[in-house]
Amino acid sequence: MLRDITIGQYYDVDSPVHRLDPRTKVLGTVIFIVGLFLVKSFLGFAAAGICLLLLIRCSNIPLKFIVRGQKSIAMLLLFTVVLNMFMVKGDVLVRIWFLKITYQGLYTALFMGMRLIMLVIGCSMMTLTTTPLQLTDGLEKLLRPLKKIKVPVHDIAMMMSIALRFIPILMEETDKIMKAQSARGADFESGSLLRRAKSLIPVLVPLFISAFRRADELATAMEARCYRGDEGRTKMKELKYRTGDYVAMVLLLLFLLAMIFSRYLPGVRELAGTVLTLLGVR
Repeated sequence: MLRDITIGQYYDVDSPVHRLDPRTKVLGTVIFIVGLFLVKSFLGFAAAGICLLLLIRCSNIPLKFIVRGQKSIAMLLLFTVVLNMFMVKGDVLVRIWFLKITYQGLYTALFMGMRLIMLVIGCSMMTLTTTPLQLTDGLEKLLRPLKKIKVPVHDIAMMMSIALRFIPILMEETDKIMKAQSARGADFESGSLLRRAKSLIPVLVPLFISAFRRADELATAMEARCYRGDEGRTKMKELKYRTGDYVAMVLLLLFLLAMIFSRYLPGVRELAGTVLTLLGVR
């Protein structure tokens, strides 16, 4: 399951999405997240889902690979859905002892589940189609105006990209440690949930040691190469917007407008009905 985590990984393949400027992909991810939180109807989620499927198709990344990455959030998804089903008050559909499943709770659970799945896939698409170096350059360019108020933009962008890059590395390291301890008789799958959580504690010690060792090695390598942040730093490839980036930004703005429209569609209908009634049309 740990290897199924797709956030932080880069899928090396040629596609129109891979060739986009990293700034376009970062802004696109932000717009997509904002659009998801604007949605208040299943029609809006259907539109967002179609857009996401088209993006995956254009990226040439296998859909099976994307779906497999959702296994990593299975427990979080289950917890979110169950919590909303039983905690939201409303019209009771099913009563199990003192627990009640309400219509409003089921509705909210479906909403939260779809939103979480699309959120993870949308964020994964950014890292799957963007190398850590491109991501660093893109974030630095986007945050450049903050330099005027003495914000260390380059350092922040570098830390964010390194953190994303370390996610799959740490997951792989965790998987190796768990397999090594399982070969020595450790049991991570049987027993109650609390017992399985306690069994993971011995994994944390070698994992933290490995993480600190990797961080120290990275710091030593950067120092050996005379890394001094963005002071006097030049880039081999300067970022430039191309025609595909402008087309992508127009499509993203249309997506955001569609999400806004889907959110306020009931209000627009009511307003139109009121106006028509006042005009005596109906």
